[in-house]
Amino acid sequence: MHETQLINDITALAPLLAAKASEAEAQRAPVDEVMQAIEATGAYRYFVPKTFGGFEFSLEGFMEVGLSLGAADVSTAWVVTFCMEHNWLLALYNPEAQAHIYSQQPYIIAPGALAPRGKAVPVDGGYRVSGHWEWGTGVMHADWVMVGALTEHEGPPELCMYLLPKSDVEVLDTWQMSGMVGTGSNDIVVRDQFVPSMLRQPLIDLRAGESPGAKFHGSPLYRMPMMPVLGLTAAAPAVGCALNAVHLFKERVQSRTVYGTRDKQSAGALAQSRLAMLTVRAKHAKTLLMAIAREVSRWGESSEACSDLDRAELRVRIAQVLREARDVVRGVVEASGASAHQLSNPLGRALRDMETLSCHTVFDLDVATESYGRLLLGLPSNTPV
Repeated sequence: MHETQLINDITALAPLLAAKASEAEAQRAPVDEVMQAIEATGAYRYFVPKTFGGFEFSLEGFMEVGLSLGAADVSTAWVVTFCMEHNWLLALYNPEAQAHIYSQQPYIIAPGALAPRGKAVPVDGGYRVSGHWEWGTGVMHADWVMVGALTEHEGPPELCMYLLPKSDVEVLDTWQMSGMVGTGSNDIVVRDQFVPSMLRQPLIDLRAGESPGAKFHGSPLYRMPMMPVLGLTAAAPAVGCALNAVHLFKERVQSRTVYGTRDKQSAGALAQSRLAMLTVRAKHAKTLLMAIAREVSRWGESSEACSDLDRAELRVRIAQVLREARDVVRGVVEASGASAHQLSNPLGRALRDMETLSCHTVFDLDVATESYGRLLLGLPSNTPV
């Protein structure tokens, strides 16, 4: 399949996502019909290595998927893009792990709860893993899970990622949120499960594009630095949401009568000016997003590993793009009247979702700027990845 064709097939489902967005929010999880339609396109093979029957398509094309689906429903788009990208993460693992999984199935659908909320103890042939993780995006339709655990060995514990079949974990119904409700990102619990050694991956090996999978595949796609790819994955649906919010605002000002008058909102100079500025800001956020994606792709094409300093800068820039997208949605809703906050109004849902997703750890500017500032001053990094 050609990349353009797959992108077109996936983005053609945007109207279905939009039609089912309120249902996803009401049931606190992505709608089965939508997720089945996404899976039927072959979306989750997007980043699977060609060696294992996948497509190895581009990061820039992936941004187009996130933008389009995010414009329709940022919650469902968030789940889809994360699960697509987690096949890229799997491709960074050792070849034995990839062969083990991809010999059984063409792709995985898996959450990636990589915070060090678990503990792994070495045993013969592998590790016994236990833990409790929040933010299990994708877990409601998953077949595998990725979890982060501190691993006992000589010296300080090592933060590693472990792969387990979903049948080995417990999913807790904890997802009671004000925004991103439709993601169904419930908690994951693992109780003393055995994980073979090959399904363990130290996260430090994935930071700069020098992972076991990158060396095995020899493809620029898998030499891209991990944290910027994760940040872009999360940011693309948000920027799509901002672009759609501006589109809805343009429609709204032409039909909305200003309270206490007979005038359409679009007749006012302030509304015209706000529409113009919000449109430019949303488009600029997309421009920045795509520029960063191209830069991250170039790191994959480079013979050099992406340095701590460069990765830290990229994280700050991606977080800034996200903040701008969120603020565009805030500006739209602020100018759209109280009815925009009705639960059934797409603008109200967009604001709820953007306020919540902007708090994701990958967009934490306090952490990101401190780390970047330390590196600019020649001090050691204080973040693990």
